[in-house]
Amino acid sequence: MAASGAFDEIWGKSAGGEPRAGFAPLTEWMVTTPQSELNRRQQAAEAAFRQLGITFAVYGEQESAERIIPFDIIPRIFTAREWTALSEGLVQRVEALNAFMRDVYGPRRCIADGIVPEELILRNPQFLTQVAGAKPPHGIFAHICGIDLVRTGPDEFFVLEDNARTPSGVSYMLENREAMLRLCPELFEIFEVAAVDSYPDRLLETMQSVSPRAKGKDAVCVLLTPGHFNSAFYEHSFLADAMGIDLVEAADLEVIDDVVWMRTIEGPVRVDVIYRRIDDEFIDPLVFRPDSMLGVPGLIAAYLAGNVALVNAPGTGIADDKAIYSYMPEIVRYYSGGEPKLPNVETYRCREPQALQYTLDNLERLVVKLVDGSGGYGMLVGPTASRGQIEEFRAALIAEPHRYIAQPTLALSTVPTLVESGVAPRHVDFRPFVLTGSDRVRIVPGGLTRVALKEGSLVVNSSQGGGTKDSLILMDTPDQAQFPGFQVQRGLGR
Repeated sequence: MAASGAFDEIWGKSAGGEPRAGFAPLTEWMVTTPQSELNRRQQAAEAAFRQLGITFAVYGEQESAERIIPFDIIPRIFTAREWTALSEGLVQRVEALNAFMRDVYGPRRCIADGIVPEELILRNPQFLTQVAGAKPPHGIFAHICGIDLVRTGPDEFFVLEDNARTPSGVSYMLENREAMLRLCPELFEIFEVAAVDSYPDRLLETMQSVSPRAKGKDAVCVLLTPGHFNSAFYEHSFLADAMGIDLVEAADLEVIDDVVWMRTIEGPVRVDVIYRRIDDEFIDPLVFRPDSMLGVPGLIAAYLAGNVALVNAPGTGIADDKAIYSYMPEIVRYYSGGEPKLPNVETYRCREPQALQYTLDNLERLVVKLVDGSGGYGMLVGPTASRGQIEEFRAALIAEPHRYIAQPTLALSTVPTLVESGVAPRHVDFRPFVLTGSDRVRIVPGGLTRVALKEGSLVVNSSQGGGTKDSLILMDTPDQAQFPGFQVQRGLGR
């Protein structure tokens, strides 16, 4: 049954009719599988995640600060037609993002042509003057993008935000699928599902393709982690192991004459590509924070000399900024020459007086966000906020309007979700991962579905009580043309 006013991806907007075309097998599976069995399988998956150590940090809590993200055993399904349309829009958007970053760190044509205001870029904390003029190997800034999408209708998808710094969550995409293959194998007999377990191979190919020196399998690639105290360390070690590359910390690397070397028991090895999971401000103490113990001294000099590729490149945070996001329709048109295939959510820039006044007059109806916020923090959801929270945001908006954007409260789509009372609709978003190499753009047919487990909630972030689901991309035939190089998911994975 659909939540009031929301489009349900299984039932449409009907409260008790037939499921949408192609989804009857899933509804039959939900009806014929006892809830006790669904609960058992879900608990088994979460126990496995806990044993593996897949956790995230809960900021501001003294106890139980490391948690697993709750897993929901009922999968989300996208048809082949839906995925094809999404893929085309994702490729267009990520290509525009990379063109935008090449421009703003280079000739800045978009400023001269009036596409984006100069002060919004040059005075933006996410714009790194230290790498202005830099040309990353093969001209690619964002090699890995996690594009957050929301849905409001059968063919109505919107980009909620772009994640181009160090997008996380892909380990959940892979482990969710592993759990489903093990615990619900019958679903992969009912449906022809595109496999996702090739993601580490596609990521390694992407990294090898941007090597500034050695090519292909001769390129030495490493994953740079802050260490095992980082909340995403499991994902770092998981991906390094799956790709067959070294997982390194700052102490394992040194820069000599603008060349990066890895210390090994057999002597120094030159490094060509670094997948860094360290934020810009900590990556090199000689350029950014001098107190950083996580970074590699001289790394930026090696990068600027063109001797190492950093995945993603320093400075990509400018593309994550929510004020820049509000200009993405113009940015996509400017660099692609066509209309955006994936539209933005309507956005009010509170730095503009008229938009600020509208926001102040309608706080009870809007979602207000910090332009540099993430994880569900620094956000007001007007319809569910208390009077005190609304007034607190009103004061913050008046004091620093340039720090905020506002958006209408969308009726996010719902999917059936297992809760204590049974199966009920819950709101979701979707983060597919887009890989850009020097040769092509790669998108594994899948992604991370995040679900708001609280009834009526629109906040899906794990830090705010959200969970995850497996995302099944259906294929019309096992060798469907729109999924070249990918296989149907059968049996157990790795």
